[in-house]
Amino acid sequence: MKPFLPLVLALAILSAACGNQAKHTLDDFSVVRYTPTFASGFDIRGNDTDETTLISIRNPWQGARQVEQHLLVLRNSTQPPEDFDGQIVRAPVQRIVCLSSSHVAMFDALGEVRRIKGVSGIDYLSNPYIREHSRCGEVRDVGYDTALDFELLAALRPDIVLLYGVTGENTIVTGKLRELGIPYIYIGEYLEESPLGKAEWCMVIAELCDCRERGEALFEKIVERYNTTVRRVQQYIDEELPDIACRPRVLLNTPYRDTWFMPPENNYMVRLIRDAGGDTYTVSESGNTSLPVDLEKAYLLAADADVWLNVGTCNTLDELKTQNPKFADMPVVRNHRVYNNNLRQTPAGGSDFWESGTVRPDLVLHDLTTILHPSLGADTLTYYKRLE
Repeated sequence: MKPFLPLVLALAILSAACGNQAKHTLDDFSVVRYTPTFASGFDIRGNDTDETTLISIRNPWQGARQVEQHLLVLRNSTQPPEDFDGQIVRAPVQRIVCLSSSHVAMFDALGEVRRIKGVSGIDYLSNPYIREHSRCGEVRDVGYDTALDFELLAALRPDIVLLYGVTGENTIVTGKLRELGIPYIYIGEYLEESPLGKAEWCMVIAELCDCRERGEALFEKIVERYNTTVRRVQQYIDEELPDIACRPRVLLNTPYRDTWFMPPENNYMVRLIRDAGGDTYTVSESGNTSLPVDLEKAYLLAADADVWLNVGTCNTLDELKTQNPKFADMPVVRNHRVYNNNLRQTPAGGSDFWESGTVRPDLVLHDLTTILHPSLGADTLTYYKRLE
């Protein structure tokens, strides 16, 4: 056995030397891998020595201030930094649970929807793959909010769960996920003020699926199509409607318990309408939360509107009149200029506008352009329908 002692000793020395090598720290992730152009809620950074990336998510729910979450994305045999206490996954992720329909749409747009094994509220989802594969049990409904089926969730063995928050972190859910050892991250695309900013969150999904270049190509095409429509609309306005007072006035939403909630100036629907060459009524110049307006004021605004959009669950003008009898005789209703964003609707009432429309603002903008300026658009709409 003597001849083998030098080899054993050498291996021991090498092992000790490797063990003493410094590992990455969080501060090493200073190399920009992707900086959003339109979105404000995330960025992706790397380091100088391997392909590990760090996804940083900022303020992913309404009212969040200085909230930051980190997801470390490992590749190959890389190991996490010693000082990292956030969530960790290894790319490409194979098994995903999505708790928001818009996240499903992002996987689908990237051609990665087959990675999804669990969703929330499957009857409200429009995605054909999800609906078809739910019938044979390949995709399961894990429940909703605090009523998640954690036993089923654990059985699905997800690599990560994509969460969304409304007013704060759901500590019941995140605490249980930590207990089960299931990584998670909050996705806050719905808070973006820019329609293109919402769609740009597909880059987070692309990073998880290890297809960043494909994600960039997808998003560049969406931006190009969106901006092409904006330029066409702007040229039309400059020539035909230079006075802003002449542009179509749009009324949004319907009353809720005798109160009308109207969007702030920086709301994404306001941005879409204005990019489509219209104007709409707003309630404030800051913040991203709709604010209440009493029905008397809303009645005056409605009387002056040229188009009425996003009228809840209504499918016909009769339904709208029944729900809002005070507004039944408004010019916008008499002139049949009411459109709802539920053309693509599931039997349970889920609207694809809130699903694939999130990642396809170019198609939404095309719809709005067609509605506001029929001579500029096409004969068909993707998400909207005119109520009759």
